[in-house]
This record gives sequence, structure tokens and C-alpha cells, in this order.
Amino acid sequence: MTTDPADPASDLGPSFGFQTLLGYRKIVQQADYTRLELEMRAELTNLIGLPHGGVHATLLDAALGGSGCYNGPGKDIRKAVTLNLNVSYLAQPRGTRLIAEGRRIGGGRKIYFAEGSVHDETGLELARATGTFRFVD
Repeated sequence: MTTDPADPASDLGPSFGFQTLLGYRKIVQQADYTRLELEMRAELTNLIGLPHGGVHATLLDAALGGSGCYNGPGKDIRKAVTLNLNVSYLAQPRGTRLIAEGRRIGGGRKIYFAEGSVHDETGLELARATGTFRFVD
């Protein structure tokens, strides 16, 4: 991610190795919500030319996990690990951009729960997930 203060995405934290490799971008991160986007490329498809299921799972893991990690403007993002992620695949995309949204739905001081989905730019829901996450120091 950028660190330019004039860029609205600059407060969303730096990207990391796997994020850079896949090429997804954090678009929104706020209290209890994260949105990510990924432009599909041929190298992210499976043998039949569809986005590999692992791409959907990665986007969901990052969006759901991120939904519990926002600390407020100018503060460092909290870190968390995934304890459980359950993904259901629903449809094949019609578009070329995958959009993942995660929402924190409960939890406490150390563990939280989230749910979310991946859809394409046409609005078609492609996958849905629930997850359990633990904050780490």
C-alpha cells in the first residue's frame, strides 16, 4: 500500500508478501468491516479457467480477519490469526473483479467472529464464509 497522506488508502496499512503476490488491494478498513478487491488474471485460475477456490478463500480469510483489526485513524492495525474458516462456493463469476467484504459479528478481548462474502463487479455472490480469529501481540 501507499504511504502518501494525500491518498485515502494510505491509512490502511502496508501490504505484505502474500497480498502483493496475489495482487489484492485493501479498499476499506474501518471498525468491524473490511473490503478487498482483486482484478482476476490468468495465473489465478484453475484448470477450467475459473478463479481457483484458494483465491476466494484467501480473500475471505483476509477480509474477515481484517474486520476485527481496525484500531482507529492513525493507529496501528491489530494483528490476528485464523482459528477457523468455513467457505461455501456459490457461483462462477461473470465479471473480472473479485470483491471481498468481511464483517466482525461478535467476540471478546482475544477471540472474535466474522462473516462475509465474495462477489464480482456485477453483484453476483460467488462465495460466503464464516470464521473465528484470535488477536496476537
